[in-house]
Amino acid sequence: MKLPKFKSRFFLAPMSGITDPAFRLLCSELGAGLTTTELTSIHAITHKGTISDIREFVQYSEKESPRSIQLFGFDIEKTIKAAKIVEPYFDIIDFNMGCPADHITAQQAGAALLQKPEHVKELFSKLVKSVDKPVTVKVRAGISNDSCYLFKNIARIAEESGVSMITLHARTLKQGYSGNAQQQWTWIKELKELVSIPVVGNGDVKSPEDAERMIKETGCDYVMIGRAAQGNPYIFKQLNDYFEKGTYNTLNDADRISYFFKYLEYTKDYNISFSRIKDHAMDYTKGMIGGSKLRKAITITKDINELTRIFNKLFKQII
Repeated sequence: MKLPKFKSRFFLAPMSGITDPAFRLLCSELGAGLTTTELTSIHAITHKGTISDIREFVQYSEKESPRSIQLFGFDIEKTIKAAKIVEPYFDIIDFNMGCPADHITAQQAGAALLQKPEHVKELFSKLVKSVDKPVTVKVRAGISNDSCYLFKNIARIAEESGVSMITLHARTLKQGYSGNAQQQWTWIKELKELVSIPVVGNGDVKSPEDAERMIKETGCDYVMIGRAAQGNPYIFKQLNDYFEKGTYNTLNDADRISYFFKYLEYTKDYNISFSRIKDHAMDYTKGMIGGSKLRKAITITKDINELTRIFNKLFKQII
């Protein structure tokens, strides 16, 4: 299945607790080539049965384009049913085989599926045939260093089954988010040499220079940005500027606060919890002078008005 046209080579990673629709829209506007929802349970979707308005369950913006939804689960028939329900609203159906969280792997889902190649083969072959949108997959390298090449068999299966693109996070399940993924980018290179479908590299890309080095060292087609975008959606503008012009602007504290206000404005259109918004506020203050003191003040805020007053006061001090 043909992939949509991407605005750039730089994708926003699906991050649980982070990539809400307001944040994704901001990243999309700043140049993210593709945005993806937080991982979404197939059981949660199919439990609802017929959904008259998917945005009551999975929120998104029409301006967030192209957009992908990431599903996770083990049951094949429910995966197909869930994919059919969400298909009309998204450009890509992404399947998660990379999440290392215990509550996901306990269901034999996420990265645990790396150990179930026959099951994965049946799932991919049926899923690809059941929808008219491209199916993609995000994987980790393996379970541990002793099984760090499990991704190779899964990649072959994915390509043979008609999966359109594969993302490799250059860590194992056991590593979680620890260690230095840059030292393991060679796995991405080996994946690129193994398959003919597009490959997305993921893992510790923190700057435009990192992205340039990943592409040069691995040959990957696209680069996925995760934690580096937290509190800095502007990184997508920096990435695109660097690859187009060879240079990019850095953000000062006033600029960062302005982008937080823009995020805050976008949250009004969605049902996003205040605790989630506070988490984003914390991210925007990292690296700021006095950021530690500011984060303590954010912690005790009780509503949007209080949070806005804190940032307005800070903004006036800075400018």
